[in-house]
Amino acid sequence: MMSQSVEEMPLDEMIASVQRGDRTLQNYLLKSYQPFIAKCVSEVCKRYIDPQKDDEFSIGLAAFNEAILSYSPDKGSSFLSFSKLVVKRKVIDYIRYVQRTPAAVSLDESFDEEQMENPTEIVAVKEIYQQEQEAWHRREEIIDFKEKLRVYKLSLVELTEASPKHKDARESAVAVAKKLYNDPDLREYVYQKKKLPIKDLVKKVDVSKKTLERNRKFILAIFVVLNEDYMYLKEYLKGVG
Repeated sequence: MMSQSVEEMPLDEMIASVQRGDRTLQNYLLKSYQPFIAKCVSEVCKRYIDPQKDDEFSIGLAAFNEAILSYSPDKGSSFLSFSKLVVKRKVIDYIRYVQRTPAAVSLDESFDEEQMENPTEIVAVKEIYQQEQEAWHRREEIIDFKEKLRVYKLSLVELTEASPKHKDARESAVAVAKKLYNDPDLREYVYQKKKLPIKDLVKKVDVSKKTLERNRKFILAIFVVLNEDYMYLKEYLKGVG
């Protein structure tokens, strides 16, 4: 059993210890956070999750373990926020895999003969379910994105107002954000200071200091998107900048 002193350790310290090889503490976290994991998985599956019976819980548990080993507090998000996103993403990927695997989706087990007479309706129901799942996941990303923006003292309202109005200006700002994110030193500055390194950044991009300052909020927001595991938000950036 874990001692009281260990149980009172800050979560970030526990994770750091696990990343240094503390397997006892790793098992403790995996056991202690099973209710949290089950809740995250349940939110994806839209039903009660039994840790003893549901495969989705096993996927969530493995994802939570992966989050423990890969988490870095320097990225500006709490571990629970980070792990929640990792767990949900892995479970969604698993559900999509199962849906794409014919052997795993037996219509004979799920529908009676009367229902099987209308396969078009079955396909339509599956498509609606898929659309609902994607819509839900987009909402989850937006909610998490709003939380990350607050770390940088930004909001979606401010972002809407600060976004460049012209396409060329937006593409230029996205290119700057990508340059910022891909430079280890500049990226670390943003992690630590939660603001743009204007003086250093202006030396590495073909954009004036005045333009960087004007588009500061938008560039920071794009930086946040690049820094997180946002599947849908990143879709908007493909081929831009």
